[in-house]
Amino acid sequence: MSRMLTRRRVITTGLAAVAGASGLGVAARLATAYGLVPPDSGGIYGVGETITYATQRLLTANHSMAREFSRRDISKVAPVNGGPPQSDDYRRMLASRFAEWRLDVNGLVARPASFSLDELKRLPMRSQITQQACEEGWSFIAEWTGVALSDLLTVVGISPRARYVVFYPFDSSWESIDMADAWHPQTLLAYGMNREELPSGHGAPLRLKVPRQLGYKNVKYLVGIEVVESLKDIGNGLGSNALDYGYSWYAGI
Repeated sequence: MSRMLTRRRVITTGLAAVAGASGLGVAARLATAYGLVPPDSGGIYGVGETITYATQRLLTANHSMAREFSRRDISKVAPVNGGPPQSDDYRRMLASRFAEWRLDVNGLVARPASFSLDELKRLPMRSQITQQACEEGWSFIAEWTGVALSDLLTVVGISPRARYVVFYPFDSSWESIDMADAWHPQTLLAYGMNREELPSGHGAPLRLKVPRQLGYKNVKYLVGIEVVESLKDIGNGLGSNALDYGYSWYAGI
């Protein structure tokens, strides 16, 4: 048994034992000691969120993979949750097939950059057939094509201080993920769906795909990415505007 696996098992067992025997507060302090505290830990469900996040992070520390499917499993219907942005900027870019669109990448990076859609398509392409599970109870399977977020982060160069990656869309549904998900090989910036251009209803020109998390983490209509050490000065300071609707920052499945 590897030293990492042994350490992970000891900590995970410790979290469960402490939470059961001595209360969630003590278990949360144990998670804090190992840097496994989510940005929404101060909310009404904060201690529980911390235990959930810490336990899942320890159990999936070796880049556990979401299930991938074959093309025959692709859903005949892919529901759209909400319409595209109604801003003039988005409508103008949609009409021009996003010829003027740029993805700005900044923050704790060595080489801040602004990518056109064509420039992203010149980076190594990856495809995956995964399930999108919605927090409302429905799901679908689709093939997503794009560039791995890890490849893009490698291009811009990430500071050792980086702890989170924040995603900004045309609309208000911003989100963030930690570096474990940012570097995960299945985390994708998708510009294609089912071997066609990404439809506007599913996030054109670019959306985040994090198949290990629920649908609301998979931000559509991206225009910016920021690498940060802390989330306290961004939006509500809790890492996601989804918390305003009763959801958790970490939505692992």
